[in-house]
Amino acid sequence: MTGSPQTALVLGGTGRTGSLVARKLAERGLGARTAARHGADVLFDWDDPTTHPGALVGVDRLYLVTPVLQVTYADRVAAFLDLAEAAGVHHVTYLSTYGGDQAPPEVDIKSVEVGLAVRGAITHSILRPAWVMQNFSDPHLPVVDGVITVPTGGGTEAFVDAADIAAVAVETLLTPEAHAGAQYAPTGPQALTVGEVADAIASVTNRPVRHHDIEPGAWIGGAVAAGLVPADYAVMLSWLTGSIISGNGSTPNDDIEKVTGRPPAAFHDFARRNVRAWTSPAAR
Repeated sequence: MTGSPQTALVLGGTGRTGSLVARKLAERGLGARTAARHGADVLFDWDDPTTHPGALVGVDRLYLVTPVLQVTYADRVAAFLDLAEAAGVHHVTYLSTYGGDQAPPEVDIKSVEVGLAVRGAITHSILRPAWVMQNFSDPHLPVVDGVITVPTGGGTEAFVDAADIAAVAVETLLTPEAHAGAQYAPTGPQALTVGEVADAIASVTNRPVRHHDIEPGAWIGGAVAAGLVPADYAVMLSWLTGSIISGNGSTPNDDIEKVTGRPPAAFHDFARRNVRAWTSPAAR
């Protein structure tokens, strides 16, 4: 990809991967414009199409993060990609989900992947990462009174550091021609149970931490009842946890090292680097 401009639009630019993607792109010499509802370079709201055209001015590549806590959005994404194509975007890196090509039909993850694949004027790369390690250090799967509560049926997941996902995304955006049509599944180096995650956190905090392997319906119903997720998002939670329970959680692979040239972070290293997430006064 040559000529001007060479600027990436980073959707979810204040989020866990987007903020890192934008920073690393800038460090590598590529212009990066963050887009989000709050605190980004430009205002972008999936639910407000009037914010879409302005965000695309002067960009030629895109880090695509679809609406959060929603399951129906393929039509909005397609309309936005029409605008992107008309504005001169030539490459899209899509942050999908591990096993996104097998997502249930009620969730538009697969539809977005398919929609990208049929666009002749735009190359694309698809990232299907495992569950991120940061789930345990932020409000997604917090340690509450020494307990991590999530249904897994004792299954394992190759939890991955968001920084490693971002590192893969950066390479696809810097040299899109080298990653056109690529599908990567960034994972950590180990498949761990949440019980083993709890043990790792306990070892760096010197505090007892355990996993409460709750019944899936109770966990999902509780999240909906508490207003943490919309009712229709229950199908997404059921699919994500069901994959682990059924033994189809993510398994380690070499995609991160293959793309970035370095191995992915292990959970114990992540825990040591983020110990304050579980020991600061705000975390108590």
